[in-house]
Amino acid sequence: MNKLIFGNLIHRPLRSAISAFAVAIEVVMILSVVAIFYGMLNGSRTQQSGIGMDMMVRSGSGGVLSNLDSASSDIRIGDVLRTLPHVQVVAPVNIKLTIGSTVENIFGIDYPTFDALRPFEFIAGGPFQGPNDVIIDDYEAARGKHTNVGDTIKILNHEFRVSGVFQHGKGSRKFIPLKTMDEITGTPGKAAMFYLRTDDASTDDAKKAIQEQVRQEILSTDGMSDYSVQTLEESLSLLTPEHLPAFTIALDVIITIAIVIGFLVIFQSMYTAVMERTREIGILKSMGASPFTIVSMVLRETGLLAVVGIAFGITFTYVLRSFLHAKFPTMSFQLTVPWVIRAVGIALLGALCGALYPSLKAARKDPIDALSYE
Repeated sequence: MNKLIFGNLIHRPLRSAISAFAVAIEVVMILSVVAIFYGMLNGSRTQQSGIGMDMMVRSGSGGVLSNLDSASSDIRIGDVLRTLPHVQVVAPVNIKLTIGSTVENIFGIDYPTFDALRPFEFIAGGPFQGPNDVIIDDYEAARGKHTNVGDTIKILNHEFRVSGVFQHGKGSRKFIPLKTMDEITGTPGKAAMFYLRTDDASTDDAKKAIQEQVRQEILSTDGMSDYSVQTLEESLSLLTPEHLPAFTIALDVIITIAIVIGFLVIFQSMYTAVMERTREIGILKSMGASPFTIVSMVLRETGLLAVVGIAFGITFTYVLRSFLHAKFPTMSFQLTVPWVIRAVGIALLGALCGALYPSLKAARKDPIDALSYE
């Protein structure tokens, strides 16, 4: 029976190749979309964690996308926050979302206070030397044409000189002076939010107690009762698929499309194969093959095609990851073992479901009718 299965697949090489290719495409679609989506999400979490703050304060109710709001807080609020107990550093930030060749947040910062949260690790150059300077991370410097210290780049339709290149993981890939950002956005003396670093503590519970005390101090300050005060942990907990409905919906839609493609191709391939092999099936049944044997034969053929397609799909996905990392260093393409296993299961199950009806149809064929089929 195994020789018969291999012989059937080899006898129809083009159809077998197309079926395996469809399964491979299904696997690549699932893994690549998941890797890009989760890479972006986890990249945001990593960037935010690398800032060095443990609390953030902003006007309004706040939310997952609070960093996309326009600057609305008076920068002098930072002076008030610095007087509160347990507050070591207050860094005002103005953030501007840009949509061009990539979607990114440009940070306008007060360099001394932002650096005090967690010092920049410069690979080349150093801090701003003038209002039209920018510092970029090593990924941004390596993207496209390699950007070096002293080069000029365009940000927000303005020319900036690169004064330094730092180690990535600081919340953004591009930083410009806060005053310059305020001038560009037409919000002089404003900040989108304030990053805080509070006193260290010997235990997590003690740290949480300090942060809660700081929160209450802020909310009890005149004019700040409606401000949003979040800890880093609270902010990161919102950067999950469960708190981003559009993320989950988009992922489910794309995975569903991939499953449907794989199902239809396998269904069409195996249904046509069963019709073409009617006489062969009749011979097998006349020799005593049971319906279970016929169903098993078709499903084993499908399983073999699916395994080959899955292997090619996983291999190509890893090749794609290497290509994207080389071509787009700033893109986070995160492949995880759980999702690889899930993609394998989805592709295999979809292929077997696609072959189930053709296999049952083959098993129900009457041997006499099958033998007389032309």
